[in-house]
Amino acid sequence: MSELDPLLFVAIALIVVVLGGGLVAFGRRRGGPPDAGDDGADDRGVDLLGRDAGDVATEERLPEVPDTPESIAPPIEAPPIEAPPVEEPLPLAERFRRRLTRTRNVLGASVADLFGRGVTDEAWEGLEEALIGADVGVAATLEIVAQLRQRSREEGATSAEAVLELLKQELREALGTFDRSLARAEDQGPTVWLVTGVNGTGKTTTIGKLAALEERGGRTLVLAAADTFRAAASDQLAIWAERTGADIVRKDEGADPASVAYEGYAAASEQSADLLIVDTAGRLHNKRELMDELGKVKRVLEKQAGPLEETLLVLDATTGQNGIAQAQAFLDAVEVTGIVLTKLDGSSKGGIVVAVQRELGLPVKLVGLGEGIEDLAEFDPELFVEGLFSEMGTD
Repeated sequence: MSELDPLLFVAIALIVVVLGGGLVAFGRRRGGPPDAGDDGADDRGVDLLGRDAGDVATEERLPEVPDTPESIAPPIEAPPIEAPPVEEPLPLAERFRRRLTRTRNVLGASVADLFGRGVTDEAWEGLEEALIGADVGVAATLEIVAQLRQRSREEGATSAEAVLELLKQELREALGTFDRSLARAEDQGPTVWLVTGVNGTGKTTTIGKLAALEERGGRTLVLAAADTFRAAASDQLAIWAERTGADIVRKDEGADPASVAYEGYAAASEQSADLLIVDTAGRLHNKRELMDELGKVKRVLEKQAGPLEETLLVLDATTGQNGIAQAQAFLDAVEVTGIVLTKLDGSSKGGIVVAVQRELGLPVKLVGLGEGIEDLAEFDPELFVEGLFSEMGTD
């Protein structure tokens, strides 16, 4: 090969490169695909009518609207947020009526159905079953039905309405005429209420609701967390103290409950508080040593304050007759003055009110009618009986 051959080869290569670049550029102008490596190149192409793609986009673009006051839409004002209306607490009679639905379904409906077919032996037997089912108790049921049958004969009660009216009277008499008011100190110094009961009855929650009830009455309170067996009990009581504006005396878990009660009374006296409420551990009624400890708490308080105004026993209405067995052990340990019956709204055994009073000889002073802070109410026998039958057209 001559010396000119390499030079000829290079020249031919340069010509190929130049011609190739020109063909690519020509293809782009004819709408071909852009070179992926050609940053910033004009790759718009043309449409079928020969128009430049950029021109088409410009022709079809909506005209711009200037930002003048006339073109800007006024802001949409949101409606003012109104606070929910504050509902007044339901009257006590209405609360009894609404919250005794389960017991009413067992007892009230049974009476209307049984005697709607006539005053027969079968109807009286059915009434006995309904009363026992509502946990009135066997002895109390037999006594009530026997008295009712006699009165219905003497007074000529031959309709369901007439029998029902007599039954309501008998239930009122069975509930008795106890003094259901909560006792208060007559001399200077704080009133002292000791509250006890088995775990799970709602004891600490009851104390909180009771504190709220007293606070609404304008009284100043101190709460003593003498349930040192469970740290959660003390924490729970502290929350209630904050909600009700009460002061609280508490110690570490495992501390001597009697010492907490002692310091609670000292604090209530120093602050000239109207009321001291003492929470105690949820005792198992079959634990003798725990019941003895409860007695010690009461004795320590009595050395400071004299006889306590109230020693309240909290029972769970849903436990029925079992609650009475539990209560007897507490009566042996301390002198109970009254019963607080919780969860009455959640039980079909509302007749336990009759059984408790008959078996224990103690008044039911307070009842729980719901989970709200205002759902602890003074027990009213008249409203209770009317609530059991309020939807039967005879109230």
